[in-house]
Amino acid sequence: VQLQASGGGLVQAGGSLRLSCAASGTIFSIRNMGWYRQAPGKQRELVAVHTRDGSTSYLDSVKGRFTISRDNAKNTVYLQMNSLKPEDTAVYYCNVLSAGRPLNSWGQGTQFTVSS
Repeated sequence: VQLQASGGGLVQAGGSLRLSCAASGTIFSIRNMGWYRQAPGKQRELVAVHTRDGSTSYLDSVKGRFTISRDNAKNTVYLQMNSLKPEDTAVYYCNVLSAGRPLNSWGQGTQFTVSS
C-alpha cells in the first residue's frame, strides 16, 4: 500500500487546515484508516480513526476540533482541523489500520506548524 499525505504548512493559532492522504495499491473502501502525528521529541500518537463502516474516533485533545472523513471513490482520507493550537504542531501521517495497529511502514508524512 502506498500512502501520500499532503496539505501541511504554516497556520496561525485558531486557524484551519485540511490534510489529505491518497492511497493506492489496496482496496481502499475495505480499510480502516487512521491519522497519526508526531511532535518533536514525542512519540507518535493516533489522532483519528475512520473505519470502513463509517465510525470515527478521536484523540481526546482534538475532539470537537478535528474531523476525519474519507472519499472511497478517490481513495483518499482527510483530516479537517479547526481551532488549531500550537500544540497541534507535528508531522502528520496516515496509515491503514489492522486490528487497531498501523499496517504500513511510515512514509514522509506532512508537516505543519501552528504559530501562536
